[in-house]
Amino acid sequence: MASLAAGAASGSKTELNPPRLDQAFVTGSVAGPSGRIPQVSSTLTWCDRWGSLKARWGVGRMLHYAVDPGLYALGSPDDGSPVLVTANYKMSCDCLRESLPGRDAWLLVLDTEGINVWCAAGKGTFGTEELVLRITASGLKEIVKHRDLILPQLGAPGVSAHLVKKQSGFKVHYGPILARDAAAYLDAGLRATEEMRRKTFPVQERAVLIPIELVATLKPAVIIIPILLLISGLGGERGFLPNMAQDGISSVLAFLCAILSGAVLTPLLLPYLPGRAFTTKGIAVGVPIAIALIYAWGGDLHSWRGVLFGGAWLLLITAFSAYLAMNFTGASTYTSLSGVRWEMRWALPLEIGAGLSGFAALLVSRFL
Repeated sequence: MASLAAGAASGSKTELNPPRLDQAFVTGSVAGPSGRIPQVSSTLTWCDRWGSLKARWGVGRMLHYAVDPGLYALGSPDDGSPVLVTANYKMSCDCLRESLPGRDAWLLVLDTEGINVWCAAGKGTFGTEELVLRITASGLKEIVKHRDLILPQLGAPGVSAHLVKKQSGFKVHYGPILARDAAAYLDAGLRATEEMRRKTFPVQERAVLIPIELVATLKPAVIIIPILLLISGLGGERGFLPNMAQDGISSVLAFLCAILSGAVLTPLLLPYLPGRAFTTKGIAVGVPIAIALIYAWGGDLHSWRGVLFGGAWLLLITAFSAYLAMNFTGASTYTSLSGVRWEMRWALPLEIGAGLSGFAALLVSRFL
């Protein structure tokens, strides 16, 4: 799943090393059948929250935001405490342990290569083989008397419960979608309510995805903006620097509006925009933004130069907005892999064609 989270895991599936005790979030250790088991708390520190904030903005997300896979003790669990399974993307681990204040439980962390549960299940790293391997490597059969595992519901696409039972002897229970419901699920005797099974996508969940998309977009902007300024200085009657000062500012503003349209407004307005394809939704936002901007410029649309300049940015803003909107297909709750592939087949050529046409029109407008 595209725009959503990836990173390198600390452990190795071939070596199956136990998790290290010197990880920053580990508060102590408890005795296990083959050594010490890291102990963690349900209270997150400022370092944990700072790490999550940085990950939301894409800082260190691809390299360091993972925990060692293996077994962890939350609080002071015993042989009757529940076993909850999660991914080794640190934010997934943090959300789960924070949702269980005052609880004693075992946390079995799978090596998903630093990817969250949902994406890892689709990729296959949160899967049957990895789960069985971690059960064996952690010595879980010797640690707990029961044979029950609680997995997040969003991990179900990657796990075959009957194969886990056959190969390990442990029964898989699919818990709630959201980690915050884990305590209520445990208290209800491993029974989930209808609300716990329904995945919504409210505005706050869409909003938290915006920062990392903005960061990813602003990186190429460092190259694109100087190019726009350079092009704006070409041609015209006022000279290079005056042209750059006037038309360059307009072009940079238009480019930033394209980013705003596709990476901010589209996800915020997602359920209210027409069409099923995210490209269509991006166009639905980009076109009005472009028209409003051209109108605000008060450009001379009676001249070929004005028409080309305005038409160029109509195409460019729409193309940028549609492309950036399409990035959210991997983070939404109502897309499928086949649907994403279908959309990319027809949308990418359209976006590239519109972008190249707009760029060509922008260049031509400078010499009329």
